[in-house]
Amino acid sequence: MAQAEVAVSMMERGLFIGGTWREASNGDRLEIRDPATGELVGSSALATRADVDLAVAAATRALPGWAGTHADQRARILHRAADLVSERIDAIAAMLTREQGKPVPDSRKEIAFGIEVIRYYAEEGRRLGGSLRPSSRSDIKSMVTTAPVGVVGAIVPWNYPVDLYCWKIAPVLAAGCTLVAKPPHETPLAIAMVVQCFIEAGVPEGVVNDIPGTGPEVGAALAEHPDIRMITATASVPAGQSIMRAAVGNLKRLSLELGGQSPFVVLDDADPVEAAAAAARRSFSNMGQICIAVNRILVSKGIHKEFVEALVAETQKIKLGNGSLPGVLYGPMLHEGVRQRVTTHVEDAVARGGKLLVGGKIPAGEEYAKGFFYEPALIDNAPDNALALTEETFGPLAAIRQVADDAEALRVANALPFGLAAYVYSRDLERAWALADRIEAGAIGVNVNDTTELQAPFGGWKMSGMGRELGPEGLGAFRESKHIKMRVRSLTA
Repeated sequence: MAQAEVAVSMMERGLFIGGTWREASNGDRLEIRDPATGELVGSSALATRADVDLAVAAATRALPGWAGTHADQRARILHRAADLVSERIDAIAAMLTREQGKPVPDSRKEIAFGIEVIRYYAEEGRRLGGSLRPSSRSDIKSMVTTAPVGVVGAIVPWNYPVDLYCWKIAPVLAAGCTLVAKPPHETPLAIAMVVQCFIEAGVPEGVVNDIPGTGPEVGAALAEHPDIRMITATASVPAGQSIMRAAVGNLKRLSLELGGQSPFVVLDDADPVEAAAAAARRSFSNMGQICIAVNRILVSKGIHKEFVEALVAETQKIKLGNGSLPGVLYGPMLHEGVRQRVTTHVEDAVARGGKLLVGGKIPAGEEYAKGFFYEPALIDNAPDNALALTEETFGPLAAIRQVADDAEALRVANALPFGLAAYVYSRDLERAWALADRIEAGAIGVNVNDTTELQAPFGGWKMSGMGRELGPEGLGAFRESKHIKMRVRSLTA
């Protein structure tokens, strides 16, 4: 389907509960508008606590049947869903761009990785097994196996909605659990198209339930619900803390990928041009609305001047535009609240003595007037107490700080209570390894600006969360261990 054809379409989505699309119990709906133009894209039903109860009841009824379904059959359904998403990737990408703002190439890339995740867990689910353990007596056999954890509540963010939806639905279903998902109310439309693919692939009634809603209403109800055994969420640190408090009542298992404040360390033997290009892309891709975006750039003094010149040049190349138009690589932010937060962080850093090198303002021009555009900003010599160096901006801002040596780089990198991702650039791999080995984060990229890998665990240390997604660990999160101890009779001669 051509972009022009998709661009004129509107989408009205409902809640998906117990195998049926339906309106919210109170009839509430929310308009979804294009962050580049302000144009109406569609609308979504907005769930309530009553809808949460209905969805959890449907998932609870469906649990025994799905848990008892052979792993090969679950895999066939997941593969078929992946096939359908792949066949519809152009339409889904066009919708994702219109509701979230990221350029179409980035939307396609996001969905393509989501497809890989679905296929990966389809196969990982077939490899679930157990083990025979040593025992204290010859007539005792100890078998250790696993079982589905139960009904899972999933909370999905707006920045990578389709990708992170797949990170949750694929291992949940492969593990034999049933799902009640809360897509982001800001960007629920492309997800509905993915849900439809799972429906057509043959997911039984009640196994998948999809109810867009707000965090205070639907997110809180999921976290509190006594019949949900686990919550998996990608959210901010305050949201994660709220989920933990609400989940105390029935001691839910939690997998929380929360906010970060990622350091990008450039040692004095690094290639400044290569490091600058990598830093610019990881700082400003998706307008910095990425949990592993570069926030703090820690540059060795000996390479500071060359690196900054290269980074300014890379940043000045960035051209903003409507993500639905061909050739556009950088679009708007999601809404005015994100833009205001970035503005606040820029103004704070400058007021504290930082130097604005480039960007940091709303671009002029009619094509930007109705959207949430903002020129990517670089701040040099930002002080340690600046908001840009202490909080997650979650927008197009990177703050540069000089460091005297590797020891200072390590100290500054580990100074905050966050630990999701970090990056180290150096030509000396032993030196880079030594630094990466001591950085307190769930993932460190050495001479690469993306720490995500399908077959490796993803998650944070410290305030950046608990639990892991992706890799075998992402499937094991939704299984409970079970020990079966059995006495066997001895054969008599």
